[in-house]
Amino acid sequence: MPDFAEPLARLIQEVKRLPGIGQKSAQRIAFYILRSSREDVERLSQALFDVKDNLGICAACNNISDGELCLYCRDNSRDPSVICVVEESQSILPIETTRQFHGLYHVLHGSISPLRGIGPEQLKIKGLISRIDGGGAKEIILATNPTVEGEATASYLSRLLKPLGVKVTRIAMGIPVGSDLEFADEVTMSKSLENRREL
Repeated sequence: MPDFAEPLARLIQEVKRLPGIGQKSAQRIAFYILRSSREDVERLSQALFDVKDNLGICAACNNISDGELCLYCRDNSRDPSVICVVEESQSILPIETTRQFHGLYHVLHGSISPLRGIGPEQLKIKGLISRIDGGGAKEIILATNPTVEGEATASYLSRLLKPLGVKVTRIAMGIPVGSDLEFADEVTMSKSLENRREL
């Protein structure tokens, strides 16, 4: 005998498919939706449909966009000579919250991962090369994740882009601000020493 009525059980199963949502969280969300007004549920479902129907990929940088160009590529106040390369669109927000970067972005939509069968040809690299060949780009900042795959991707891009006559830099990695050295693992500590700067 099932624990829940079939529609509720189906909703729990669908919610559980979302990343980071386990059985208990899925049940809480499903019961919240069950208790919500029909109007609230309709707004939620419309928001989901709008995301699927009205968002696409920016023609210039591959970021998520509600038009041909994303809000960063449409912004004339941004510096087109500096392009920050990220693995996924969600990596842009942490960079933007610093209010320190005023250039443009390029989203690869993944990273090189031979174990998962992802090579350079599966990534959005051709568009980046076209942007560099088009002129104007003076520096490419590689802001891929500090993982084995992210490092492999950064290394590959560095070798590919340097001969094009553009400055290629990598974001620094190391000890987070506010943390204690005793909690740093050896790789993080090694990167911190490697990326040290003169005071």
